[in-house]
Amino acid sequence: MSDSLTAESIRLTGHNGDEIEAYLARPQGGTPRGGVVVIHHMPGYDRGSKEIVRRFAELGYDAVCPNLFYREAPGAAPDDAAAANRAAGGVPDDRLAGDVSGAAAYLRALSTSNGKVGTIGYCSGGRQSVLAACRLDLDAAVDCYGAFVTGTPPEGFPLKVTNLVGELPGLRAPLLGLFGADDSFPGPEQVAELEQILTEHGKDFEFHTYEGAGHAFFSTDRPSYNVAAANDGWERIETFFAKHLGV
Repeated sequence: MSDSLTAESIRLTGHNGDEIEAYLARPQGGTPRGGVVVIHHMPGYDRGSKEIVRRFAELGYDAVCPNLFYREAPGAAPDDAAAANRAAGGVPDDRLAGDVSGAAAYLRALSTSNGKVGTIGYCSGGRQSVLAACRLDLDAAVDCYGAFVTGTPPEGFPLKVTNLVGELPGLRAPLLGLFGADDSFPGPEQVAELEQILTEHGKDFEFHTYEGAGHAFFSTDRPSYNVAAANDGWERIETFFAKHLGV
């Protein structure tokens, strides 16, 4: 744990060499440490996402959150940028993988890096964290209630998104999944399907589902916030990353 940290907006190289905005937080000191790429939720690159980045720095990691909506609305408020991205159909999977790859490379290039990088994502970012772990060389991944890793988007869903069933056999990193029993996307049946697929392919994973918790139970600024589930979830995240991203 570290009470002293620095946090700032930076630019890093994302998909296709594009320069994108990102938010970086680092604990003070030169001790070798792992890195965490925080993949923000569908509401965007907002205050809550940046607070999560700082929390990982407090836990002793270099952490960065790329602004996935930067191309659609550079400099825009999070709500406006999220609306612009939804209107464009969401973040394409190839672009997401490229942006996370750039963020991971940025972390590994820091003088304090021990070479290990994990991802964590919330909501749409949960799915994207799994996607990144299927396509990139990562050391750990966390999926916080990511919809459409399995299952099918409902009729009229605004984003151009498909499930990841075809990609899951290629999962390259240990995966921690945290879900709400009262969630609909993903519902318990989608979580069960994901567990079955990963088991069949011999993947390293652990899932936890919280009774009485719905979608977005980590979000402290939303009515869905569930204190017990979020606190237990954070403890599990800390243990998981300490195991896989430690020196």
